[in-house]
Amino acid sequence: MTGPGTKPETEPQAGPEAESGAESGAGPGTGLGALPGRVRERLGERGSAVAVLVALLLLMIVPLVALPAARCSVLGAGCRTAPGAPLDDPVRGPGQRLTPVEAATRGAYVALGDSYSSGVGAEGNLADQNPLERCHRTSKAYYHAVSKAFPFAGGTAFWACSGATTADVLDGKGGEPPQLGRVGAGTSLITLSVGGNDIGFSKVLAACVMKLPWSKSCEEQGGAVAERMAVLRQSLPDVVAKVTARAPRARVIVLGYPRAFSEVSGAGGDNISVEDQRWLNARARELNELIRQAVAEADGRLAAAGRPGSVEFADAYSAFAGHEVGSADPYMNGLSVSLSALSAEKRSFHPTVKGHEVLARLFVEQIDRGPGRPLNQYR
Repeated sequence: MTGPGTKPETEPQAGPEAESGAESGAGPGTGLGALPGRVRERLGERGSAVAVLVALLLLMIVPLVALPAARCSVLGAGCRTAPGAPLDDPVRGPGQRLTPVEAATRGAYVALGDSYSSGVGAEGNLADQNPLERCHRTSKAYYHAVSKAFPFAGGTAFWACSGATTADVLDGKGGEPPQLGRVGAGTSLITLSVGGNDIGFSKVLAACVMKLPWSKSCEEQGGAVAERMAVLRQSLPDVVAKVTARAPRARVIVLGYPRAFSEVSGAGGDNISVEDQRWLNARARELNELIRQAVAEADGRLAAAGRPGSVEFADAYSAFAGHEVGSADPYMNGLSVSLSALSAEKRSFHPTVKGHEVLARLFVEQIDRGPGRPLNQYR
């Protein structure tokens, strides 16, 4: 029967179209009776079993298609993750974080910084004393021990340079290219010491040494030191930010400065009174606190943003306790004077070979320990 808006009834046509429709049709009436007549004839009694099997499969699949969570867990499709979220590891478990050592060693290690990193004062052979070597990188600098302590997948590089300031790290100095340009996306560990030259610490020490006996010219430098500290509070965070931007996955470990003199009992000599020694120690403590704060703030920003890198502080202030300048077994060089130039040698008040061994252990321990928070890096 036909009428307005209805199509004429026709007999089901055998052929590919009919068979295809039978395969794709689904619904509550699915079964042998829902199949076209000619198909029912071909299937015979086996058709009932086939139809029941198809119905059961459909009853299982439809809910899975409709429910993303079930589809994700059963079929492994349709899963959603936040941008940058870790992928599940099929062996170690979902989103397992890298250990601090794994994060530090999966790429390259690069040592940056000033003379406390280049190794001035820790000369081990004649080549270390080459006056033409502008950066005075020595064979006993802590870099060498750190580079051998772990298997860095991307190799290691030594670019610290004596006399470097925060500006020199960014822009280069005396023909040396910028240290900043030595790091990149493949860098996983950076060690850095910087700030001492920004506040003119060597010049402050020299003034304390060269003063007239019993004068106050050492402590009178306090105002100038405070002004330079204020500038460093701006320049150091800028350096750290630019380093972490170029090496976003790197663990950046910033070294504090060891005090030169004992806080228990002063040691006479080098024309520096016990009172001056304590004043100098106090300035070193202030510098270390400035560095510590800049590091903590930088790492806090990385953690809050969920970024993979870290910025960490290696506290060296008391690292040479009992082995300061003037002790029986000093880890810090005292005053060395060049008689030909009538000036203090660069090695003055810099760590000795034993001092760099201590600094190396500080870095190795920090690499093992990590930043004290979970790293956003995953297997």
